[in-house]
Formats: sequence, structure tokens, C-alpha cells
Amino acid sequence: MSKRIALTSVLILFATAAFAQMGGGKPSPAASAMCDLGGGKTIKTDYSSPRMRGRKIYGDLVPFGEVWRTGANDATTFVTSADVVVGATTVPAGSYTLFTVPTADKWTLIINKKTKEWGIPYKYEKDELARVDMNVSQLPSPVENFTISYKKSGSGCTMDIDWETTRASVDISAK
Repeated sequence: MSKRIALTSVLILFATAAFAQMGGGKPSPAASAMCDLGGGKTIKTDYSSPRMRGRKIYGDLVPFGEVWRTGANDATTFVTSADVVVGATTVPAGSYTLFTVPTADKWTLIINKKTKEWGIPYKYEKDELARVDMNVSQLPSPVENFTISYKKSGSGCTMDIDWETTRASVDISAK
């Protein structure tokens, strides 16, 4: 009987660990977005997608005027296979970490050369490649899941960051 209980316990433990590794049960699951700039040039962004769950987000959970990891868990990654222009700033091909500084009417995107970071507290100023202004607009209805997406625009893509009733965006094109 005790062997049966021990075996059952081991199986439950194994199943729980496997479920967790597959992303099951995470309150902020992994997500990604991709932009195809043409000619084999791509951008990929990996992030964790927290949920609103009835909370006030900007100005409360995410304080205004402070560096935010732009998602949850590990810091958000930005990988480009070619040189790109983000806003008016040239970003060489490579891997970066994205942070933002949200305010009520203006956001700043921070492109940081240091990768594989947890996110906060922010202590990576010396590793910043650039700070880029983002456009901010109000969404017509609340967005429950924090989302980063790309949409084709002109000769590139626009990166949109949507959550609660806010959209922050920046144009990105191939160099």
C-alpha cells in the first residue's frame, strides 16, 4: 500500500512539473510577435503576457515615469536579423532587451544591449543602445491580455503594445 502511495505521489509530482514546463497554469504566459520586413529580414519579440484581472494598470500596477520590464517575468526580448530603424534610431542586427517608461501621454522605449535579464529593478543604463519616443493612443475598449504585435506599415512594421485602454506604438523599418 505504501509503495502505491509513493508511486502515485511521484507520478503527480512528475505531471505537475511537466505541466509547469509547458507553460500551463502561468498567470503571465509566454508570447511572441514577429515582423517580416521582406528579403529575409525579420524581427522577433518574446515576452510574458500578464492579465488585467480587474486591476488598474497604468499609473498603479505599472507606475508612471518609472522603467517597466514591458510585460512580466523575464525581460522582453527584441531580436532583429538585419539592421533596422526604430523611430529615428538605427539598431544593428542582434539581440536586445526592451523596457519602457510609460506616462499618461508619452512613452519611451528603451533598447538595451544586455540580454537574459529578469527585468526589474532596472540597473542597466550603461548598456542602453537607445531611448526612442513612442506614440500613445487610447483603445476603444479594454485589452485584458498584455499584447505586443506588429502590423505592416509602409516599408516596415509598426510595433503596438496594447494593455488596458492604452496603445503605445513605434515604427520600425529595414535600414
